[in-house]
Amino acid sequence: MCCGLVSTVTGGKDQTEAVNFEIRPETLQNVRDRARIPRFLVQGHLDSVVCPLSQPLTGELTVCECERGISSIELQLVRVETCGSSEGHTKEASEIQNIQIGEGDVCRGVAIPVYMLFPRLFTCATTLAPNFQIEFELNIVIIFDNDHLVVETFPIKLSRT
Repeated sequence: MCCGLVSTVTGGKDQTEAVNFEIRPETLQNVRDRARIPRFLVQGHLDSVVCPLSQPLTGELTVCECERGISSIELQLVRVETCGSSEGHTKEASEIQNIQIGEGDVCRGVAIPVYMLFPRLFTCATTLAPNFQIEFELNIVIIFDNDHLVVETFPIKLSRT
């Protein structure tokens, strides 16, 4: 059965279990004009959002339906650095890796593997201190054939173990 997953971003209490997701126009955040977004449904899972740096991030996604053609599906790894002081916090996000996992109008109902190795020179263990933080996010980017794109973001925690 195609796309048997039904939950939106969920996971275990300690976030080491698989994270199931469903991306469709109604689940998107920060959308000004939903009428311009084609009807689509993408479902999948990430095997874990707590990842050792020495192991790849894995999972899969499936395009169940889409009323427009798709140009590309990409994985983006983003590093988010936050510095704080008594005067406030400054946050800066940097894309450190982009991997295309689907090119062209991908087949509907076929699982696409998610597999990302972490680049050694641009990643480190997630660091959380009172005035300094280094965190990471995985963006799943779907680009339609009319050049509109949608992004779903998943916070991930990297560790040295």
